[in-house]
Amino acid sequence: MSFKNLNFIFFCCFTLLIGGNLFSQEIEFPEDKVKHSITAVQKGCEVSIIADIEIEEGWHINGANLPLESFSIPTDLYLDTSSMFVIEDTIYEPNFEHVYDDIAKEDLYLHEGRITISRKIYVSSGKDFILKGFFTFQTCDDNHCLPPYDGPFELKIKGCDVETLNEINFNSSEVAQENSSNDLVEDDIEETKEVVLEQETSEVETSSNTESKSNSKSLFFIFIISFLSGLAALFTPCVFPMVPMTVSFFTKQSQDKASGIRNAILYGLSIIIIYVLLGTIITAVFGASFLNSLSTNIYFNLFFFLLLIVFAISFLGAFDINLPNTWVTKADSASSKGGFLGIFFMAFTLALVSFSCTGPIVGTLLVESATVGGIGPFVGMFGFSLALALPFGLFAAFPGWLNSLPKSGGWLNTVKVFLGFLELALAFKFLSNADLVMQGHFLERELFIAIWIGIFLVLALYLFGFIRLPNDGDIKYLSVSRSLLATTVLIFVMYLIPGLWGAPLKLISGFPPPMSYSESPSGIGFSSNDNYSKNTNENTHSGPQGLPVFHDLDEGLAYAKSVNKPTFLDFTGHACINCRKMEEKVWGEEDVINILRDSVVIISLYVDDKRELPEDQHSEQEIAPGKIINVTTIGDKWSAYQAKTYKSLSQPYYRMLDKNGDDLSNGSADYLNHGNRQDFLKWLRTGLKQYKSS
Repeated sequence: MSFKNLNFIFFCCFTLLIGGNLFSQEIEFPEDKVKHSITAVQKGCEVSIIADIEIEEGWHINGANLPLESFSIPTDLYLDTSSMFVIEDTIYEPNFEHVYDDIAKEDLYLHEGRITISRKIYVSSGKDFILKGFFTFQTCDDNHCLPPYDGPFELKIKGCDVETLNEINFNSSEVAQENSSNDLVEDDIEETKEVVLEQETSEVETSSNTESKSNSKSLFFIFIISFLSGLAALFTPCVFPMVPMTVSFFTKQSQDKASGIRNAILYGLSIIIIYVLLGTIITAVFGASFLNSLSTNIYFNLFFFLLLIVFAISFLGAFDINLPNTWVTKADSASSKGGFLGIFFMAFTLALVSFSCTGPIVGTLLVESATVGGIGPFVGMFGFSLALALPFGLFAAFPGWLNSLPKSGGWLNTVKVFLGFLELALAFKFLSNADLVMQGHFLERELFIAIWIGIFLVLALYLFGFIRLPNDGDIKYLSVSRSLLATTVLIFVMYLIPGLWGAPLKLISGFPPPMSYSESPSGIGFSSNDNYSKNTNENTHSGPQGLPVFHDLDEGLAYAKSVNKPTFLDFTGHACINCRKMEEKVWGEEDVINILRDSVVIISLYVDDKRELPEDQHSEQEIAPGKIINVTTIGDKWSAYQAKTYKSLSQPYYRMLDKNGDDLSNGSADYLNHGNRQDFLKWLRTGLKQYKSS
């Protein structure tokens, strides 16, 4: 018998052996371990969707209401949304068993045996309909877990008299069942909910503290952006070659290493002082309140747009922005003086000589930090100068690091050009702000995204070497870092393209105009938005996420009272970046959008709306002792109302009102404290519960 035949026989025997074992092994399916039935119990307009579940002995499923930190797959009764009914967010379940898994290092929340879970809906239509949904769970034993089960179901629901909806309890804590042994909500769970509610109510902060936190967050963001910009400026042709030259000068001219380090540190501190003085002077000259108003000022936004366009063109190589040579000469001559004064003027000379590279970056930072207001320019210049100064002190302390620095070359100009394209893209944000405030609809969402696609596509082609600009040298090959950066930019372009057809583009939320400020707010191919078509009247407008919103306070309050729903008061702004982030990232989350669409009446008041009020509505309003503003525009009206009523001028700022237009006691919500689904959803649910009891 040949060797080939032996191999063949061995292969066949091995295959039969393994195959026999595989086919003889019983395949386990999750639906075999967990039997369930889905039924509907309807009492008038209230319907309980009940899942009776029987779990095989030795197996378990996860709880439905898992803690936020849990990585387990929760059991869920998912219901498709519809204008025919309102979904209550709560999933009712019995107490789960809490165990700790030593292998997974995780807390587990389990159900075993026979249990019942349920959800509620409230019918809002007189017509019968089919309720569709999915029942999902994952079943495990002590050794392994089976794949998650996801089974659809359909239930016939009867219509009801919609007038009885006024008596619906949207936050009911019990599901009525005939069998008392299968109560869905245990007393201790209810007590926990009450404790959480009391904590949330007692921890509501005053608006002044919230605004202070918001400003702190904005200033911290400005500092981080400024620091990163300083690092970018370090790698420009005007600054990078100066690092080894300056450090070598200090180490060679100094009597010992300690004095060299001291002089380099003084040099770095001088850089910080120079740029911080610039930020301080701007803040002092213009004033904090004036700087804070820049973000909504049409003319300043247009000026910033043109300024950044000039900066971008300079970085791309069309021309250099230089200060007068006499300034540089005088500063250089002053640097010959000894001591700290001489070192200070050396740093000042660096600032003047490198202005063609750092000037556009500094100008952009001042523009951005000025729109934050307050000490924004001071913080921005401190972050920028700190990043610029750090290398001089570090390399003076560790001169051996200089050998690891890359050599100067064409890559420095590539950094400069890259920054130029970023400046160009950022410029259109300021043009968009001006257009939004004017409500001119010249730069709508699709056009803005198309411009960004064009800018970053050209940048990708430049980085790949297909395009050359005036100051570029010969490129023999692409470095690994340049290739990776070019690929990243190209991927970003591909990410932007679906935005032309209505994709949310959450990565850049806050930069493009909102979805409602669009040629096709509902997306290409749709004549109207699903959310907008529900629960609307003639005075509503299509708002964020296509939700129906009022822009008039009195009309919105009257409608809310007529339909017996709480009012969701939204103080916002056309040029408010955090407002867009909140609307695009949080409002559209599951459960949040259900409440905003079905359970509240939204009134969005734009504090930067520059449209003129009728002459007879012009007035002077005292928003604080001794602080009077002239109310001539729609934005002035709502800004004054927010300041007088809530002692706050920050946006976004949310309140919930009862049927009489009075504030509910759940306090306010904002981007800083509620900029995520969990916290915002808790705040909304607390307001709904308080509205019911008011």
